[in-house]
Amino acid sequence: MTVRVLVADDQSIVRAGLTTILDSDPGIDVVGQAADGREAVGLARELRPDVCLLDIRMPVLDGIDATRLLAGPDVGDPIAVVVITTFDTDEYIYGALKAGARGFLLKGAAPEQLIQAVHAAVRGDALIDPGVTARLLASFSDNAAVAVPVHPVEALTEREEMVLLAVARGRTNAEIGAELHISTSTVKFHLAHLMAKLAARNRVELAMWAYETKRAR
Repeated sequence: MTVRVLVADDQSIVRAGLTTILDSDPGIDVVGQAADGREAVGLARELRPDVCLLDIRMPVLDGIDATRLLAGPDVGDPIAVVVITTFDTDEYIYGALKAGARGFLLKGAAPEQLIQAVHAAVRGDALIDPGVTARLLASFSDNAAVAVPVHPVEALTEREEMVLLAVARGRTNAEIGAELHISTSTVKFHLAHLMAKLAARNRVELAMWAYETKRAR
């Protein structure tokens, strides 16, 4: 299935670069571009892309407000949003994730991370840029209501604990596999079990649970 993506950034050269990267993946098709948040929301509602890639600092309507309108808790038919920005401040990270973003990337991220974030968003996962430090996830954990139980429905295995801590540090599946000397398919297997045991919907909630229970700091 081809993933249909809308790209929104107020700089035309950035939009062109992001579009080029995404279109290089045969499984992704950029179906629209917007220069501000209001235009992005209008196009997204018209085109119904699978994923919206939104810059945070845009005129008229910023990326966080646009995310809230497209993917917030009050939206009946939300669209997956990945936020991309130059700034890795707590305020932006917290605001984007609270607004409903399924991913957060810095503009210095590698092209493959951008592509991975888009595919993860379609799957219902959330990918946080490895450049975003643990303190930012910790800040989100401290300030947001966590919808996962304090105690898992079944005890975590030692390997699952290791995978969980790696997720809390912002590691990708490939990085977790290399770090623990296991295949990416095995990493995905452990992630699926973790989400089931913790009633978590995505990687962000796994990381939040790790901080909530003081497993990660």
